[in-house]
Amino acid sequence: MSSWAGAVALFTKGFAYDRWIDSLGLPIHTGFFIDDLRTVPVAPWEERECGSAFIQLSGQEGVSEARVSEIPPGATLPPLKMGVDEAIYVADGMGLTTVWAEEGGKKTTFEWQTRSLFLIPRNYTYQLSNARGHQTARLLHYNYLPLAMSMIQEPEFFVNNPSSKPPSPPANGELYNEARAIDLPAGIADSRGKFWYGNFFPDMLAWDRLENLQSRGAGGQSVLMGFPNSEMSAHMSVFPPRTYKKGHRHGPGRVIVIPGGEGFSVMWVEGTEQVLVPWHEASMFVPPDRWFHQHFNLGGEPARYLALHPMRQFIGHGEKVEDLAKDQIEYHAEAPWMRQHFEEELAKRGLTSLMPPEVYTDPSYVWKAPSGGD
Repeated sequence: MSSWAGAVALFTKGFAYDRWIDSLGLPIHTGFFIDDLRTVPVAPWEERECGSAFIQLSGQEGVSEARVSEIPPGATLPPLKMGVDEAIYVADGMGLTTVWAEEGGKKTTFEWQTRSLFLIPRNYTYQLSNARGHQTARLLHYNYLPLAMSMIQEPEFFVNNPSSKPPSPPANGELYNEARAIDLPAGIADSRGKFWYGNFFPDMLAWDRLENLQSRGAGGQSVLMGFPNSEMSAHMSVFPPRTYKKGHRHGPGRVIVIPGGEGFSVMWVEGTEQVLVPWHEASMFVPPDRWFHQHFNLGGEPARYLALHPMRQFIGHGEKVEDLAKDQIEYHAEAPWMRQHFEEELAKRGLTSLMPPEVYTDPSYVWKAPSGGD
């Protein structure tokens, strides 16, 4: 290829990361959502000895990587070392992860199960093992590789680079201790008040250390999570059955996974048609950059959505927005279509809304969690 043709390719073939995943010949799933990470099609990745697929949904391209690994029954995958921090969410299965910093160094092994979330620190080597001999395991990997690869365009720099060095180990030498609560610093405007700090969260469906989060409505609760020695972060929101959150928007690259619940989300740009995203356990979607989106719980149990955050340059340094009236839609100001569609979907299930009527008329309404019932 001539030099000028190569230059043209840079502007017509996406990012360096795009060209790399194209070269692997594996499935690349696009669109607005993945119905079920447990069944999304994968293909053999011979080098990794597992089934794999990449996910590049609208709003994610060039910002964050999401890929699925399917580990065969009873299998242990070859060692892998990534040059970026990587969060892994277990969509289905039980297994083990072994992590070590250097050849011959101390190894740490921990068990995981469906809905576990853990971080592999950059430049640590790790192996994944499926503890079940009769069924596959499905894992979702999340990282910032697309951005990193735009700076250094050689994939071998980030994948199994023998010369790359891991960050300094924890002072106590333990990578995977129980997560601990840390108060947010003074001056950080976040009503949660604290975040949970650790590399391993055993079950996001069972996690009950939650803070009230009045700002998003629906009487919801939330947990904010940070990972040691990493700028990666995440949060999970939990909100009651037959309610819905306020519409809001933020930057790109935020992958949302459903640990539990049934419902739908609506995503839209001002003045355009809405995109409806149905979801249930193991669904995944990404609100595109600056698109409004709103989450609706149609089930009989609290719904949970886990949001894996992009780099802080894309979200600011917290959940607070500079202009709340611009980036969040209060109930009394939302389009009537939203409430109508929610109530119609509930009616199909023989249910009624538990949204207090006052939220639609009183801008200063302080939410009180519903007690249940029809």
